[in-house]
Amino acid sequence: MKLAAALIGMSLLMLAGGSAHAEGSDEIRIGQTLPYSGPASGFGAIGRTQEAFFEKVNAEGGINGRKVKFITLDDAYSPPKTVEQTRKLVEQEEVLMMFGSLGTATNSAVQRYLNAKKVPQLFVLSGATKWADPQKNPWTMPGMAAYESEGVVYAKYILQAKPDARIAILSQNDDFGRDYVAGFKRALGPKAASMIIAEASYETSAPTISSQLSTLKASGANVLFGVVLGKFTSQMVKGVAEIGWKPELFFVPTSASSISFLEPAGLDNAVGLISSSNQKDTMDPQWVDDPGVKEYFAFMKRYMPAADLSNSNYAAGYHYATLLMTVLKGCKDDISRDNIMRQAASLKDVKLPLLLPGMAVTTGPDDYLPFQQLQLRRFNGKSWVGFGDVLDDR
Repeated sequence: MKLAAALIGMSLLMLAGGSAHAEGSDEIRIGQTLPYSGPASGFGAIGRTQEAFFEKVNAEGGINGRKVKFITLDDAYSPPKTVEQTRKLVEQEEVLMMFGSLGTATNSAVQRYLNAKKVPQLFVLSGATKWADPQKNPWTMPGMAAYESEGVVYAKYILQAKPDARIAILSQNDDFGRDYVAGFKRALGPKAASMIIAEASYETSAPTISSQLSTLKASGANVLFGVVLGKFTSQMVKGVAEIGWKPELFFVPTSASSISFLEPAGLDNAVGLISSSNQKDTMDPQWVDDPGVKEYFAFMKRYMPAADLSNSNYAAGYHYATLLMTVLKGCKDDISRDNIMRQAASLKDVKLPLLLPGMAVTTGPDDYLPFQQLQLRRFNGKSWVGFGDVLDDR
């Protein structure tokens, strides 16, 4: 028993020492997990951009005199691997925070662990509603508009543009899919029962979704809401074209709208797709003289000259990095975990270089949603073009 007590005491001292080291270091150590392999590996461009971004920050003197050590590891979009890599980052690399890690199931697997250790889990790349719950998980904050909010925006547009729509829904069978569908149905209200005529789902482990697409087409639906991600985006867009289905309105989530997911399906097959965003599409000619977009292109030319600029995941990585910079600069000399969360939860009308005009980031101690506005956009075969007003889910 004495030996056990001694070991426990040593463990506690080691844990306390790790926290002190992470907070007292002359550098800001930031951890991240992303899928650099597996079905969602296209999102790896986000982390590579952020590596380059913090290289630029360090070359310019760091943040408040401190250099940034950014460590991004592959979790292959697999929750067990996320747990392994996150523990490595927190316990061995002694990171101050986790930032911009991707996925609902993956982040769910480490949320309790990070909150128990009081390690900031900042700007999670998932729109699940669970991330914006400061009472239950005060150390976790989302980095995307809520999936439910996005679902609401699409449903509102259908009610306005095609009130007699016959809707089919294909969704991923997890929190990602369920949140989108919940918001979509909530906005349709009593009409959901009559307007939605077919629903199908798929598992992320499934090799294909061709049978689901055939079933949905056979329903006679003329509107398709595809709550898909990664390779399933490519499969859906290509599959719909191959079976000769031509929905009058065809929606995909923001997170599925990257060119890297559309290209394997054939960009011609993606013409007319509708999605949404709160970011400027850097390839859209309307932004050619925009200061924020010019700043982004200058960064990419110098630090990532070989990158395919039509891939919006690079711009997304830059976008979220500028948000984190705002928080860290606000910390000034107090780079403690407590103060990082305090600054993240007190953003006021923050404009970011790639945020659409009319939008701003605002958070509060009881409001952990940094992005609450979206604009619809349509794919024209080369890029996404915004249309309509800035929308929210109210």
